[in-house]
This record gives sequence, structure tokens and C-alpha cells, in this order.
Amino acid sequence: MIRVILPTHLRRLANTERQVQVPVNAPVTIRTVLDSLENTYPMLKGTIRDQNTLQRRAFVRFFACGQDLSHVPTDDPLPDSVANGSEPLWVVGAMAGG
Repeated sequence: MIRVILPTHLRRLANTERQVQVPVNAPVTIRTVLDSLENTYPMLKGTIRDQNTLQRRAFVRFFACGQDLSHVPTDDPLPDSVANGSEPLWVVGAMAGG
């Protein structure tokens, strides 16, 4: 099981806790985690990534193990500590403005 931390607005939409667990088969990548997350919580489809292109939404970021993974290819393996469930994958809503 992969642990995912969701921002408040997605947590409310999914009617769930801050941290969720989703089953993911190897290889554990951002794409496979998001596929499982959207299958488990269908109301999140289109909120984290575009439904057609599967590209990350502009104001969404991914973090794990103290690293910004937002621009890493979504099919690259996630760190082992995320894959074994000891560390979560964070989905973070970015802020903009001035």
C-alpha cells in the first residue's frame, strides 16, 4: 500500500482523511499511484492531472523524501521508501500571486 497525503481541497472532495492508502503494483511511479488514487476516489479524476493528456495540473506539485518530484517523468520509479510505504507521496496545491 502506498501512502498519499492530500491537500485540504482534495481531501474534502474525496471525503477522506489527510492521508490515504492505495494499492499499487510494481513499478511504483507517480502515474501508477495516481491511477490507483483515481480508481479508489473517482471524484478526484481531472483534479490532479488532465483527464485526456494525463499531465499534472499547473498548480499541483508532488513531493516525496524531501524532494520536489513535480517535473520528474511520471513513469520514473518513486523512491524505495515510498514504494515500501515508509514515506508518503505528497500531493500539494501550489500557490501563486503577487
